[in-house]
Amino acid sequence: MADFAAKPTMGSQTPHQSKAPSRNLKDDRHINPSPHPMTKLSVGGSDINGMSARTSGPPSPRQKKAKASQYDRFIPNRSAMDMASSQFNIARSDSDQPLDSATIAYQEEIARACGVSINKRILKFREEAPTSEKDDLRQVYSRPALKAGASTGTKRRILNTPERVLDAPGLVDDYYLNLLDWSMGNMLAIGLDQSVYLWDASTGDVNSLCQLEGDAYISSVKWTADGTYLAVGTSDGDVQIWDAESQNRIRTMSGHQARVGVMSWEKHMLSSGCRDGSIWNHDVRVAAHKTAELVAHSGEVCGLTWRADGALLASGGNDNLVNIWDARSTVPKFTKTQHTAAVKALAWSPWQLNLLASGGGSYDRHVHFWNTTTTARLNSIDTGSQVTSIQWSSEYRELVTSHGFPHNHLALWSYPSLTKIVDIPAHDTRVLHTAISPDGQTVATAASDESLKFWRIFESRGKSIRSGKGDTAASMLSSASTSSSHGSGSAVQSILDVTRPSYIR
Repeated sequence: MADFAAKPTMGSQTPHQSKAPSRNLKDDRHINPSPHPMTKLSVGGSDINGMSARTSGPPSPRQKKAKASQYDRFIPNRSAMDMASSQFNIARSDSDQPLDSATIAYQEEIARACGVSINKRILKFREEAPTSEKDDLRQVYSRPALKAGASTGTKRRILNTPERVLDAPGLVDDYYLNLLDWSMGNMLAIGLDQSVYLWDASTGDVNSLCQLEGDAYISSVKWTADGTYLAVGTSDGDVQIWDAESQNRIRTMSGHQARVGVMSWEKHMLSSGCRDGSIWNHDVRVAAHKTAELVAHSGEVCGLTWRADGALLASGGNDNLVNIWDARSTVPKFTKTQHTAAVKALAWSPWQLNLLASGGGSYDRHVHFWNTTTTARLNSIDTGSQVTSIQWSSEYRELVTSHGFPHNHLALWSYPSLTKIVDIPAHDTRVLHTAISPDGQTVATAASDESLKFWRIFESRGKSIRSGKGDTAASMLSSASTSSSHGSGSAVQSILDVTRPSYIR
């Protein structure tokens, strides 16, 4: 019994052994680890070795969701923060100088364009709840019903096909000439080689107004404001005045040393631009017609137009200049040099008196907008093509530009956003001239492919602007003949009942 009691049982330890564990046992563990190590378990956020109902492993989907939704109310969540908006707002708040309203509005516009939120909280502590993108059916089905007969509005349609096509044989392919104009009497004048033809939009009749002799050719045409008389410029420097109703030549004003490529009326005053760079003002009431000579262009004058109030005259030339002239002076009020090609396209806005648009040729292809009061350039458009003419709409805040190389098209632009509304493939060759109808709805284009086309671009949204006989120009066009018989013997019917003004002698 004594021997049995003195011998320790397996697994028991003496008090001395419990205080000093064997170094050999520790070394054996390090060298020969157990094939079944003790697992590390987690219960209630604390780690316990050896006792748990579930061993550690991949977290369940429920655990992932619970872990992702846990946030600390004092530590911001970076994944929920809009860093771009935060940096923008910090920069605004650090500015020491007070900003005026214009600068603040400019910064807000830039921020909106860049997609940056203004006055947004910098720190975020949790993700925002998702918003429903579906319509609230309670609001959809509780909307008041439309009243019977109420106008729901119609979308504006702009066709890319012409309403009418006429032949224009013999049209001179020259960028610097101005051979098309549409009168207030709904009469379209076009210069074809040595002849001027009148097309009556109300009847479709075509009549030859005049025929030049020798080597001279028609270089420009321009109606008076009332549409009664037509000025005809020739290649030999003469300016002729014709009565459209009687088809008689009233007078011839000579003096230019080269062709007259552009003209513009201001009541009894006719301004003519010459190839030698000079501009003459003619008073058609008196025998000594030349009243002033404006010299500031070194190249051919190919663009010329008076402002509606007659206070300013805009001119463009082959020297790439735009000159603005005061009616009381023979020296330009100011000159613009931003164009890099000839400036033929010039047009005053019909609803903003001091707004002028100018377009450049093949090496420029830009349309610039000028404030003629402050002389500032307001904006510009890179059209991508040679600009040959500009026509403003009197009803819409829009303008249409005609183009040559390389696209030979019409482009419709909104103003002042200058966004392109539509491109219209107009002709096979460059569009040389445009004219707008008296009601402002139809644009006529003439190109070097010897065709004359009519486009319904500015369709009226309200009541039609009626002519003297009570018909719109658009309805006249739809009832007119589609073919042109040059030299028709029928007499021209005047649309407006007007008498010869006293200033024509």
